[in-house]
Amino acid sequence: MQQTISFTLNGKPTSVKVDDERMLLWVLRYDLGLTGAKFGCGEGFCGACTVLIDKKPVRSCSTAIKEVAGKHVMTIEGLSPEGKLHPIQEAFVKHTAFQCGYCTPGMIMTAYALLEEKPHPTREEAVAYLDGNLCRCGTHTRILDAVQDASKAMKGGA
Repeated sequence: MQQTISFTLNGKPTSVKVDDERMLLWVLRYDLGLTGAKFGCGEGFCGACTVLIDKKPVRSCSTAIKEVAGKHVMTIEGLSPEGKLHPIQEAFVKHTAFQCGYCTPGMIMTAYALLEEKPHPTREEAVAYLDGNLCRCGTHTRILDAVQDASKAMKGGA
């Protein structure tokens, strides 16, 4: 059923008139032009489509748009609204924590949520938190290095 869904997207009030069962991923990518979140498995398993809803990592491929009504949604585009890379993004570049880059937006958004929750996680805590995000290229070690580096650079919070 078509409905107007209002929410905050990357800090700005946003409204869309769409089928309220449509997945958030498709609204972000095709209706709003934010292509950072990627379609991976389509079942909420791989994490390529991860965005934050009220600061919590959520799989946008399996989240109906009606579920974000009145909430705050942050995408990878929201991390650098003025074009300057966020410290997490800088750390990913510094540590070459990507190869194909397909998982990177989801990894970064999940890492951001982790650092918001726990500014200085141990490596083991980072492993556990990022466990649901898959990287087929095998850059997990560099991703963990980037998260640790970002936690130092951010001096206590995302």
